[in-house]
Amino acid sequence: MQKNNTAPTQSGPPSDNERIKRESNYLRGTLEESLADPLTASVSADDAQLTKFHGSYMQDDRDLRNERRKQKLEPAYSFMVRVRIPGGVLTPEQWLTMDRVAHDYGNQTLRLTTRQTFQMHGILKWNMKNNMKAINEAMMDTIAACGDVNRNVMNNPNPYQSEVHAQVQKHAQDISDHLLPKTRAYHEIWLDEEKIVDGSQAQEEVEPIYKELYLPRKFKIGIAVPPSNDIDVFSQDIGLIAIVEDGELQGYNIAVGGGMGMTHGETDTYPQLARVIGFCKPEDILEVAENIVTIQRDYGNRSNRKNARFKYTVDALGLDWVKSELNTRLGWNLEEERSYHFDHNGDRYGWVKGTNNRWHLTLFIQNGRIKDSEDYQLMTALREIANIHTGDFRITPNQNVVIGNVTSQKKTKINELIEEYGLSDGNRDSALRRNAMACVSFPTCGLAMAESERYLPSLIDKLETITEEAGLKDDEITIRMTGCPNGCARPALAEIGFIGKGPGKYNMYMGAGFAGERLNKLYLENVGEEEILQSLRPILFEYAKERTEGEHFGDYVVRAGHVKEVQSGLDFHSE
Repeated sequence: MQKNNTAPTQSGPPSDNERIKRESNYLRGTLEESLADPLTASVSADDAQLTKFHGSYMQDDRDLRNERRKQKLEPAYSFMVRVRIPGGVLTPEQWLTMDRVAHDYGNQTLRLTTRQTFQMHGILKWNMKNNMKAINEAMMDTIAACGDVNRNVMNNPNPYQSEVHAQVQKHAQDISDHLLPKTRAYHEIWLDEEKIVDGSQAQEEVEPIYKELYLPRKFKIGIAVPPSNDIDVFSQDIGLIAIVEDGELQGYNIAVGGGMGMTHGETDTYPQLARVIGFCKPEDILEVAENIVTIQRDYGNRSNRKNARFKYTVDALGLDWVKSELNTRLGWNLEEERSYHFDHNGDRYGWVKGTNNRWHLTLFIQNGRIKDSEDYQLMTALREIANIHTGDFRITPNQNVVIGNVTSQKKTKINELIEEYGLSDGNRDSALRRNAMACVSFPTCGLAMAESERYLPSLIDKLETITEEAGLKDDEITIRMTGCPNGCARPALAEIGFIGKGPGKYNMYMGAGFAGERLNKLYLENVGEEEILQSLRPILFEYAKERTEGEHFGDYVVRAGHVKEVQSGLDFHSE
């Protein structure tokens, strides 16, 4: 079968990460010794790579680097911990646990991520085990929240189709559980489980899916329920599109090979959209997901990690080859894809009534940061809600939170707390701000080149002035910013995207589809705030004046010729 040779294929020896995994005794390494070392707040370089599989990144406070270097002190090391919460659904008791551990061991804030889970920052090495145990006691874990494995499985929160949501949420949970690493390393290291495997017993059945070397890079799966594409299904390694007919879930269209990350200046790296290869029934979804994962395990690039994501495997071998290989491994063929339609990828704010007379309230959380400040006691307010709430919490793919399954009686009490603390359901914020996302970036992310979470709100302040003057205050435009090109906030799918290039400098992209079905295109390179505002102002005024009825900003800038349309990552860098 013809292969597409426009994407790189594997060449050269395995990367050093492959050695680390091979020598790790199924993710154990020397983590226990590193954690017990009292002379440093860090862990060894090899163990720092292994902590990712356990749901944690070692970081240091980059705001303090220079001062600590002058004082001849080691960097201010701490750990970020990410929880595994398939579909972002958790109980009020679990919410309260995360609030408590953030105060006991972290930096007194929580971060809602773009993959529908929590991140905690600022955890010192000495507190890591107690932190992990507290999370485990609340029936949660951090296994595989990072690392070269399947990450947190996403799912549309879907408050207005509650019965369908319950079905797809179960599938998200089942996929996540099925694709978890089977090694007991996590339980031994963090939960003091008795060791049952030592280095002389390296048997393949320890990891029946991942084998000894796990995957070449991270792997992401998400489920979308049309007409909402809030999980950005085409950004996933495996995107599952629920097909619902007459209120019944029929199955899933299977899309493969999406991903957002790239490297500045290296045109053989690029964001890519997943492409649909067929349809399967609900009862077959675990088998399909596992076999796609094993294709990436067997054929992914283990030499160059920059080209190791599944999107590059798909582009190198060809979509037809991947589909044929999957059918062969399954022993049966996927059905033809079913029709579907997406019309948005944002959240629906405010109260929505679902089935069984239950209510759902979506609150706006700017950039996902939950904290208390002098003028906005957000963390305290959500704690008070959790103390009386009897339904669930749902973290959205857009870094917001849904107070879900609220009874009419509790709705009144929750509304009183909303009023008391002045919480935002998005109605008091501009449409631009409601549709904005940013990654964490500085000061903790080691990959950050420019500010993101700390800067985007102030940039939006200035852009809001322009959109209000242009008469666009209530018009939905997606805007996303990351401090580096790794793509954590999915900037390549934003109608206006900013990717950090250096301190105060960004590459600016425009033209993605409002429903997440088209990539954007580079418009300006290495620009600061002044150039950003000067360039966007006339385009926004032009859009307000010349758009057709219902035309979104991303569609307009393509039609007006400001940027070219990009339907494939292979064209992302083209002139």
